[in-house]
Amino acid sequence: MACTTALLTVLSGCGLLSSGDDAGGPALSEPLGVTAQAGSATSVHVMWNRPASTAAVKGYEVYRGEVRVKQLSATQQMVDVTGLRPRTRYVFTVRARDKDGEPGPASRRASVTTPAAVAADRSAPTRPGGLRGKADGARSVSLSWRKSDDDKGVVSYDVYQGTTKIHSVPGTRTGALLTGLRPGTAYSFTVRARDAADNTSPASGTVRLTTAQGEDEGADTAPADFRATVRRSDGASYIDLTWTAPRTGGDVPAYQVYLDGKQATTVVWGDSAPKGAAKYSFYIGDADGARHRVKIRAQLPDGTWGAFSPERTVTVRQ
Repeated sequence: MACTTALLTVLSGCGLLSSGDDAGGPALSEPLGVTAQAGSATSVHVMWNRPASTAAVKGYEVYRGEVRVKQLSATQQMVDVTGLRPRTRYVFTVRARDKDGEPGPASRRASVTTPAAVAADRSAPTRPGGLRGKADGARSVSLSWRKSDDDKGVVSYDVYQGTTKIHSVPGTRTGALLTGLRPGTAYSFTVRARDAADNTSPASGTVRLTTAQGEDEGADTAPADFRATVRRSDGASYIDLTWTAPRTGGDVPAYQVYLDGKQATTVVWGDSAPKGAAKYSFYIGDADGARHRVKIRAQLPDGTWGAFSPERTVTVRQ
């Protein structure tokens, strides 16, 4: 069973969740939410979240293609890979190491192309202005800012929590959705811009946010523009779903589909996760006039599930 296209499957079938325990305890699954963002012409910022399995993680290994380029402790879930070539495509994966130091399965691949080098560029971008934010439920916040100016162009924006870089987005974006936060917790964020020569701007102003109490995932983590329609084909009935992926800052590798209040299936994309509009169809085959309620939710970069889309009702017609 391949996972390079959308499939009707459960998460364990594609390795997103541990397939079970063995004699030595639960097996490691792959790190979730791996993203790679060019930080400059010669560096890439790789980020990930811990595996969904309950197995203990001793550390992580970062691979560029088949070559291991970094070994990190279990507390580190991002790294800058430097010494790269300008205008070159790279593919990164991450593996977790278990308590015995053995690597688990590789994460999904994250590809990125470094920008062209800029000769003799010593001018840093201007400070990102107008940083604003809002707490989006108990576990996520949304940030936005005004674009920075640079004589050669901004390649990326780095988000800092205090003095620690925690996220990076392309220079074409002026916003970020940060997930996996703690409920009822105060956070401080700033943003810096970087150009292709790795010149970094001064920090933006600081925005201070407190996440809500409870377990609310936040409305911004829900798929948008969700639609459901019934289609007849070759004498059978299907429900066609369309939606827009939430802007999580990375690819959404999986969605759960709920039919009439119960989980019906999990749709998993491998290396081809849609970044914007997405669609999926499944067989329904009920009698004429049958009504169904359907909704979906996305898997977030931290491995948790986001908020549900609005629920749609469809009627089967023969």
